[in-house]
Amino acid sequence: MRLDRYDIKILHILHQQGRITKSGLADAISLSVSPCWERVKRLEDAGIIQGYGARINTDILFKRTPVMVEVTLKHHNADAFHRFEKAMMQCEEVVDCFATGGGVDYILRVMSEGIDHYQRLIDSWLVSELGIERYFTYIVTKTIKQRSAKLEFSPEMLA
Repeated sequence: MRLDRYDIKILHILHQQGRITKSGLADAISLSVSPCWERVKRLEDAGIIQGYGARINTDILFKRTPVMVEVTLKHHNADAFHRFEKAMMQCEEVVDCFATGGGVDYILRVMSEGIDHYQRLIDSWLVSELGIERYFTYIVTKTIKQRSAKLEFSPEMLA
């Protein structure tokens, strides 16, 4: 799908202001509401816009312990990766799971009720059929910076 300057502007504005009104978005990109909204729908249908949401400060609602985990699997084949990834998708405590190249297979961000809860979770993974060979746990002591990725658009994207 080729993106033109209007599409790029729409993506940039929605990324910054997800709650902007249809008319506000149309005004911001100098189009009328209908053509602007048709473009938004096209970007959604193409999967470029995956959804809308709010970033919630869970520390205000309930206390959670953030834990970063490096995981290496025993076997490196499609079945092993699929089994592990499926389990991570189903685990509510796992808020981020990244497959990585290099020394480890996955990096996880886990939000647990506490260290004891986290360790019970890890123990359940180790006795299950997830195929974890080793893992390293890093307790987050302070969040320095956390935000959504900033979208940068260059003229080359229009080519």
